[in-house]
Amino acid sequence: MTAESIMKQSRRDFIRTLTGAGALFGLGTLTSAFRKMEKPEEKVKVVILHTNDVHSHLEPFPANDPKFAGLGGVERRAAMIKQIRAQEKNVLVLDAGDIFQGTPYFNMYGGEAEIKLMSAMGYDASAIGNHDFDGGLDNLAKQMQHATFPLLCANYDFTGTPMEGKTQPYKVFVMDGVKIGVFGLGIEMAGLVDSRLYGKTVYTDPIVKSAEMVKELRDNQKCDVVVCLSHLGYKYENDKVSDMVLAKKSRGIDIIIGGHTHTLLENPVTVRNRENESVVVTQVGWAGIRLGKIEIFTDKKSRNKKITAASSPIQSVG
Repeated sequence: MTAESIMKQSRRDFIRTLTGAGALFGLGTLTSAFRKMEKPEEKVKVVILHTNDVHSHLEPFPANDPKFAGLGGVERRAAMIKQIRAQEKNVLVLDAGDIFQGTPYFNMYGGEAEIKLMSAMGYDASAIGNHDFDGGLDNLAKQMQHATFPLLCANYDFTGTPMEGKTQPYKVFVMDGVKIGVFGLGIEMAGLVDSRLYGKTVYTDPIVKSAEMVKELRDNQKCDVVVCLSHLGYKYENDKVSDMVLAKKSRGIDIIIGGHTHTLLENPVTVRNRENESVVVTQVGWAGIRLGKIEIFTDKKSRNKKITAASSPIQSVG
């Protein structure tokens, strides 16, 4: 091989090497450019504020109350809700039932004041508690004319009663493209409520009904998050259906917001359901002493979600 041919071969090798390096460099540059063009995960935050078993406590507890001195009151709750709404884009306000009974306000006004104030605070939905029947079906139906929010209950059939057509089993809320399905469950009233107060209302097994609601909300309504507003009670010593029993036997429920047992969970409980998925179970005492707060972070693309929950005493808001 001559010196000239060696030089030509070297030039070819050099050009080939340089071209290969340039291709790699160009590919790297393009890859980097595409990475910059990719949109970051777009997360939607939804805040759920919740109460349960307020029992007509419209004013704060007196300063000399041995357990709840100065806590509660509609004015303070309204201020907290307003403040959080000013800070957050997507807020739902829910109640888990027993709106009525417990102070002279109910005795005097039959629940009208409670419903009007909840409407003024912008509640989005409520479950039905056993004490909400204390004025009878006629009274409950009468008070619903003051409500700007629905009563949700999937396992009470009010056909042939004054409450027929005045409730719905679930409601879907859409926030920034994320669909939140909320359904309600009520406790069995036989043996708990005077039969004259609930009349022909038919009770259905909440485990069975919850499965129907999940199928409807997940499969038909395509909900990303499913919330159960429950007035079943947190847990019992016997095998009575409770929030804990429901959580373990369920599939597809993300959150159970409970009532009835007046349980104050400082830290909401996470339970594994029948498919080993997490269910957040929470309840915030009674009488409006706490405002529960659940934060849901959902990725729009993957629909993956993260749920955190806490509760705050309802007192003076700075």
